[in-house]
Amino acid sequence: MRTLYDMIGKVEAVVAGILLILMVLLIFAGGLARLAAHPLNWTIDFATCFFAWACFICADIAWRRDSLMSIDLLTDRLPTHAQRALTYLNYMILLAFLAFVIIYGTQLAWTSRARSFQGIPWISYSWVTASLPSGALLLMLTTVFKTLDLRQGRGVIPSAG
Repeated sequence: MRTLYDMIGKVEAVVAGILLILMVLLIFAGGLARLAAHPLNWTIDFATCFFAWACFICADIAWRRDSLMSIDLLTDRLPTHAQRALTYLNYMILLAFLAFVIIYGTQLAWTSRARSFQGIPWISYSWVTASLPSGALLLMLTTVFKTLDLRQGRGVIPSAG
């Protein structure tokens, strides 16, 4: 299972990089086309979709690498067992929130299936809203692995790392 999880992480990095590059290229091409008096309205719509997906994928990459911002002014002063307990509590709260996001994000994606982009009316806006539950699922998977690692003593207590 860990091998599959690591492989997902590598795929995430490649996909996020590709999406970010495509987003920049599309916005640049749209700007050039507008400058040439031939606007390409669909470039902004695709860039919006790529941005939504890249944001959630990059959030999971940052979470995997413990690169998210944290304020540990008080927790650093606690004993190790209290830091561990707070980390478990944090992970449980995060898992509950991500479950909420997955449930309601899926409903949002389903509800927005009839909505389309202005510049590309043949593509459903659900492609953008589906990034929410998909990203939350990736974040939940990472949180589960972090919880298991912490339980088995392999994990780093975030405030002590």
